[in-house]
Amino acid sequence: MESPRWRGVFPYLPTPIDPYGHIKTDVLDRLCTDLIDQGVHGLAPLGSTGEFAYLNADQRATVVESTVKAAQGRVPVIPGVASTSTADAVAQARLYEQMGASGILAVLEAYFPITQEGVYEYFKAIAEAVNLPIVIYTNPNFQRSDLSIPVIERLSHIPNILYLKDASYNTGRLLSLMELVGDRLTIFAASSHITAAVMLIGGAGWMAGPACVIPQQSIELYELCRAEKWTEAMALQRRLWSVNQVFAEYNLAAAIKGGLQMQGYDVGDPIPPQAILSAEGQDRIRAILASLGAL
Repeated sequence: MESPRWRGVFPYLPTPIDPYGHIKTDVLDRLCTDLIDQGVHGLAPLGSTGEFAYLNADQRATVVESTVKAAQGRVPVIPGVASTSTADAVAQARLYEQMGASGILAVLEAYFPITQEGVYEYFKAIAEAVNLPIVIYTNPNFQRSDLSIPVIERLSHIPNILYLKDASYNTGRLLSLMELVGDRLTIFAASSHITAAVMLIGGAGWMAGPACVIPQQSIELYELCRAEKWTEAMALQRRLWSVNQVFAEYNLAAAIKGGLQMQGYDVGDPIPPQAILSAEGQDRIRAILASLGAL
């Protein structure tokens, strides 16, 4: 029997790391355990919040291994796989499958421009390399070669490509896509969306860095959307939007790590050359988290 589709809140985990490049596995374990205890529906290491682009292969493997160990099968663990090389992305996906990952979040990096056929073949190769569900991730704000609607529609016919995490800001694009793919793809929002609106048009939840620092509030918003209590959901969405606004003004990893430091998690600083959170940024995030009851 086919497993039920994933739904809910999947925090993009930060990567706790010391100045010498050692992953703080004890901190990661405690954060994962606390997030699960607070009710998150899954964990997503090595996303943008996890600073995947600044980690080497051994560091990434340690993050995945530690997250799978901390989860203990209680929730799905969906690590990010990203590379400028198809062969490297495939090798990452196969390794994380061996480590016990529940699925793969596939991201395309690019230095030179990639044709749409090349984009399709990249994601197809990852999907065919593993026996895991695949989440394809589209973010035109950061990706040099984004996924067009026709390419996503083609990918939706590959049996284990079951999810799309969309950060395009464009709910009209999502509606067009939903009409094309039907129930072949389950749609997750990004934190930069108005997540309640994505849920209203048929989304299944969100995969987002801010959910690490406001997990209870994120889950409350999700449950209100699931219950179709849209007035209450939008009232809460407006309160939580301040988190996204301030995170958009500062380096994402710095903002998430700064908030978690305030909550007692020794996650370390962003990996250089990223800047640490300024004193002004710390004050603003502290005030917002306090106003939301997250400190």
